[in-house]
Amino acid sequence: MEKMASFRRILISIAVVLIACYNLFPLRDRPFAKYVIGCVTNDRRSFMELVDRANELVASGKARGLFSAILTVADRENLDLSQFFRNKNVADIKNLHRKNSVLLESILADSKSRIKQGLDLKGGVSFVLGVSDTKFDSLSATEKSEQMNKAIDIIRQRIDGLGVAEPLVRIFGSNCIEIQLPGISTKDNPEIVDAIKKPAKLEFKLLHDTLVPKSKSERPPIGYEILEFENGVDDSNGGKPDLAFVKRIPEMTGSMVKHAGVTVGQYGEYGISLTMTDSGTKRFESVTSANINRRLGIVLDGRLYSAPVIRSAIESGHGSITGNFSQRDAFELANVLNNPLEMELKFIELNEIGPSLAEDARTSSLNASLIGAIVVVLFMVAYYHVAGLVSLIAVLANVVITLGIMATIGATLTLPGIAALVLTIGMAVDANILIFERMREEIIRGKSLAAALVAGHERALSSIVDANLTTLLTAIILVHFGTGPIRGFGVILSIGIFATIFCALVLSRGLLEILVGRGFVKTLVPNLRFRPFELDFLKYSKYVFIAYVVAVIACVAVVASRHTKIYGIDFTGGDEITIKFDKKIPMNEIDRVAAANGIGEVVSVYQKSASESEEILRIQSTLGSGEKLFESLRDKFGDYDLVLAKKTEIGASIGQGIKANAVTSVLLSMVGIMVYVAFRFEIGYGIGAVISTIMNTVLTGLIYLSLGHQISAPMVASILMVVGYSINDTIVVFDRIREELKGNGSETFRDMVNLSITRTLSRTVLTSVSTFFAALALYLFGSGVIVDFALVFMIGIAIGTFFSIFVASPIFYAWHWERGSHRVTGTRTAS
Repeated sequence: MEKMASFRRILISIAVVLIACYNLFPLRDRPFAKYVIGCVTNDRRSFMELVDRANELVASGKARGLFSAILTVADRENLDLSQFFRNKNVADIKNLHRKNSVLLESILADSKSRIKQGLDLKGGVSFVLGVSDTKFDSLSATEKSEQMNKAIDIIRQRIDGLGVAEPLVRIFGSNCIEIQLPGISTKDNPEIVDAIKKPAKLEFKLLHDTLVPKSKSERPPIGYEILEFENGVDDSNGGKPDLAFVKRIPEMTGSMVKHAGVTVGQYGEYGISLTMTDSGTKRFESVTSANINRRLGIVLDGRLYSAPVIRSAIESGHGSITGNFSQRDAFELANVLNNPLEMELKFIELNEIGPSLAEDARTSSLNASLIGAIVVVLFMVAYYHVAGLVSLIAVLANVVITLGIMATIGATLTLPGIAALVLTIGMAVDANILIFERMREEIIRGKSLAAALVAGHERALSSIVDANLTTLLTAIILVHFGTGPIRGFGVILSIGIFATIFCALVLSRGLLEILVGRGFVKTLVPNLRFRPFELDFLKYSKYVFIAYVVAVIACVAVVASRHTKIYGIDFTGGDEITIKFDKKIPMNEIDRVAAANGIGEVVSVYQKSASESEEILRIQSTLGSGEKLFESLRDKFGDYDLVLAKKTEIGASIGQGIKANAVTSVLLSMVGIMVYVAFRFEIGYGIGAVISTIMNTVLTGLIYLSLGHQISAPMVASILMVVGYSINDTIVVFDRIREELKGNGSETFRDMVNLSITRTLSRTVLTSVSTFFAALALYLFGSGVIVDFALVFMIGIAIGTFFSIFVASPIFYAWHWERGSHRVTGTRTAS
């Protein structure tokens, strides 16, 4: 039975890894021009001729890319592209242009890499929208700021609804908004701008009760206008006619709609359900009761979608929009209805942008990650021998599974996501170390290797599950309440936690059982390296607290002396200069020039205008430093013919809403951790874990800022990683304390806490050393923001390791000691 269980674990693991690998492909984007031709299933020759005509449009500059050109040719020649792709089911879409667009979008999506990359790794598209509403100019400065910030929030919510992860949205100049979308190309997705900037003005208008226009040129009755049904036919009236006389003055507007959702009818048709506000419900009842048997038109942005007949008064406050919606149409329409813009935005400029993390920085950081992984592998193999090789296989499988799930759900990989992935690897290594150290203890007690294997997994199970579930709780809260990079971090961390638990408890165990059961090895874990010793850890805790207070005061003094410079561009905004050049400046050289002139953080990106082939350089720097930076660059690179084309003041990419959500997320995480630990352990453990984590986070952040760095989005991501690591480390120690208190009633409470710390010390040191090595490799061999990220993590690992020993457990001890507790976790303990 045991052998069968081992093989079942291995087979399940192989199946999961293979599924993950399958979902990872293709690893790279495939050229759309070649891919779309390869997807043709019928009349290939005719489609090739169509592509030739489309390429002529691209060559003449009448279309930006093949995607747009094929769509243009199909519209001009009234062609149904689905005739060439019989395996694409778009027959439910009646509007020909929309049908062709959805079909090509589906093929385009299939051609893309399954792993999406963010702006920092791959680049994307950047466009600027300006306010074109005349009412905006008459507003006060405060009112303008409120309107712009509200517009930014709405646009960000719309982008989230479109499935574009981790965008950048910020104020650009005085009355413009810049939007950067990762992995998007307007050559392939020309309608993305319209989907974001349209105002979503919803109106309910009555149709004329007797007259129907015969043509668009017909003169409408007084008070009416002629509108054409959006899908070309009146689906709400038997498919004809396609024109209607609609009242100019609406009976109701979208301001009375509380929520819009997508519905699926009996035959799979998509529609939009509308739920009214309280005032909207009353108005809807009044309108419908007064117009029985008349048709009420649903008009969005001046387009008539449907016009159902009012059969009776509607008192429920619920309505619907019906029509030939595709699934994508329905979700996009519901998305904009839930996020209507109060002011009209006009398109100003469009640019294709490169990755904000330079190519040399990406290459060096990738090499640094590889070096770090190799160091960790060598360390595990050198220390644990065969068991180290097993952990290597488990960690590799963990990464593959995590990336495979990311590809399946469409998660975007950015620098904060890489931070979460590194933390996942650290937790995967830690889970294996926990098991191996427990096996070592059982072997020392005289058990056979097979018995130690079973007992080691059983004893490590609660530590692994509690540590990972506590971190998962933090990740879920970050996903739910966070936005942008905060949410991205939480998503990848959540996936990684499930992969870690699976690989540790299924894959690793199955491999170890087969190795031991088949007699391939006689020992998996070498003899004890950390010799037991007695140390009163609680005795030294007061000195640690004193040192902590001194360190915090010193760091605060340093940070306070430069308080105006602690926030980076992500939080404060700054200057953006646009430079024309004859020769490219390496991005790392720009960073060096900025540092040499005391300018601080800069973000550089090369981009091409959508209307011009000329490449330009955009550099973002702290407020008031743009011109100084340009002069410094021109002095150093005089033969590059640098010309300052434009200087603009930009707003923060991490606005007040994101900041508030980030703070809320972290605070709720702390509360959630305390509640979970109190439930699984008891309240004293929860208080110790939360206070220790907060102290670690505060000191890590202060030390980082004291070294002259600024608060930025990557720094926030790395701080979140420190929170996850600190919680994981602390829970492992607490789990051992709980176990010792349950099973050892002869020792005093103080002795058992010290004994628990001692028995987990080898695991604590080994995990910290292996994870620190990985971060050190990133710091020494990485580049750009990767170095800052690694520095924060190294500081956090060092402090977190120290605090899990000298802070968390002493707080737990003090909590019960001060209350004269003689019962902890249901076991009698003496003081």
